[in-house]
Amino acid sequence: MSTTATTIKETEEQILKLTLAYDKEIHDQYKYTHYLPVYDEKTFFPPIQPFDFVDRGLVANKAKPNLLAPSVTHTKLTPVIGSEIRGLQLSQLSDLQKDELALLIAERGVVVFRDQDFKDIGFDAQKAFGRYFGPLHIHQVGAHVKDNLELHNIYLGPDNEYRNQRRSNRLTSTGYHSDVSYEHQPPGITILTLLSVPSTGGDTAWASQTAAYQRLSPPIQALLEGLRAEHSGYPQAEGAKRDGKFVRRDPVKSEHPIVRIHPATGQKALFVNPGFTKRIIGLKDEESEALLKLLFRHISGGQDFQVRVKWEEGTVALWDNRVTAHTALTDYNVHNPQEGLRHGFRITTQGDVPKGVNGLESVW
Repeated sequence: MSTTATTIKETEEQILKLTLAYDKEIHDQYKYTHYLPVYDEKTFFPPIQPFDFVDRGLVANKAKPNLLAPSVTHTKLTPVIGSEIRGLQLSQLSDLQKDELALLIAERGVVVFRDQDFKDIGFDAQKAFGRYFGPLHIHQVGAHVKDNLELHNIYLGPDNEYRNQRRSNRLTSTGYHSDVSYEHQPPGITILTLLSVPSTGGDTAWASQTAAYQRLSPPIQALLEGLRAEHSGYPQAEGAKRDGKFVRRDPVKSEHPIVRIHPATGQKALFVNPGFTKRIIGLKDEESEALLKLLFRHISGGQDFQVRVKWEEGTVALWDNRVTAHTALTDYNVHNPQEGLRHGFRITTQGDVPKGVNGLESVW
């Protein structure tokens, strides 16, 4: 990977240091050079403070007449999880439509919009759209779009294989997770836009954590409903430091209910993931490891409650981290020009403090 350090004067008092996480020479004809990944190695943020959160799905019309008008094509991708919408532009939605969209995402887990102009509406409009659903999260270590730390960069190409290298000693590139679930108020809705899509491969898969919970036997459900699990951002931060990356916020841990209740639908969902969940509070080590291993296998292996989405030009995917886990599928050769570059950006909105059964809440 070619990295170039540049210094940009923000004000007379502050100097912003950026490291480019791409090779400028191979992107001189690329339409979205202004979205290529950089690392701000100067800006450090204080801890995220608690905030009041109201899910937009709570005020939505459950029939969704504004969003799912007769002119709109709504297709269920599987019976359990995933919807596809055509004939509607995210950039033109009214507030009533956005409220109904929040509810649809909560119900279906992930909603995929095709033929969108979202990637061309500009940084401010993109962030304003995301902010409607909640405060925008800034990743503690990830690459981002220049001058827009809220736009988390998704990039895998011949000049930057960092995402591949982290998984080079594993049999598979898949890694199911819920975005930054270690936060005290972890994300609600995530919006992912790809700017460059491989000709084949590079899909994303989602698993329904609602269905995963429902498949468990009643005794296991009852056991899990009374337990919390630790979600930690420390391994991610420590790994970034080890790789020479800048950590822009001190990492945190949270103890979240293993079964959480969605505020808009009232549905129960598992809230553990192999990416960030480290142990179950109150159990012996062997018990915690065995139970988490069972749940992780259940989530990643449950193909009958998963959906795999192929990206197309103009595709935008929106999902609810409170009821899904997801993974990218790195099954293409970044050095083969025929297979192409996978590049995009993620806008992640922060959500509520997780609440479980019988009033069980997160603690930290």
